[in-house]
Amino acid sequence: MLVTLFKGLLIVLLAIPLSILALLSVPVDKSGKSFHLIARTWSRFILWIFGIKVKVRGLEHLEPKRHYVYVSNHASMFDIPALIIGIPDDVRLVLKKELTKVPIWGWALRYGHYITIDRGKARAAMKSLERAAERMRTGASVILFAEGTRTRDGKLQDFKRGAFSLAVRSGVPIVPVAINNTFGILPKGSIHVRPADIEMVLEKPIPTSNVEGREAETRLLTEVRAAIKKHYVEQS
Repeated sequence: MLVTLFKGLLIVLLAIPLSILALLSVPVDKSGKSFHLIARTWSRFILWIFGIKVKVRGLEHLEPKRHYVYVSNHASMFDIPALIIGIPDDVRLVLKKELTKVPIWGWALRYGHYITIDRGKARAAMKSLERAAERMRTGASVILFAEGTRTRDGKLQDFKRGAFSLAVRSGVPIVPVAINNTFGILPKGSIHVRPADIEMVLEKPIPTSNVEGREAETRLLTEVRAAIKKHYVEQS
């Protein structure tokens, strides 16, 4: 436990200068590429210090220079650095607004190139999705956790419609992403980190350009969830 706390302290100490650097990059690099590079550096350090490796399958399904909505399951805080490192794309995370309240690091999330959503206010959440769709039309990809929050039992939860509404609004294909072996690294409510090998499986992109109406979005949701479930390994 002491080793975990010490490593956590090192991550916080690194996060401070990197967050400041990320904030400084925002007005200089409007594309967000520098911001994403800093996020990758931070993510790589987190995974390295805890002895966590990421193996990715399905990268052959991605077309270079094309952007996507990556829809993933969510079992641990380590899903975020794993996705940032594992997906070779200029990605933007869609995060809950509560994370922006963390000093310095949260400020970088708030004023940077990621998209925050106020889940308690439907109108504000819809505006956030509109901003995300606009950024995607200008060339950025987006990562969303379709379950909305981390699983508490290691099983795949029901999916929310937000990710699919965003994909339909932007006309961008969805790439289903199954993440395995993260639930046991840091379960929700725990502070003890256990080293592990994370497996990520990217399925073939699913078109969204011809999806119209609530029923069609629901069918899209069902198709994406089935694609993730096909590769997902439940943990307990």
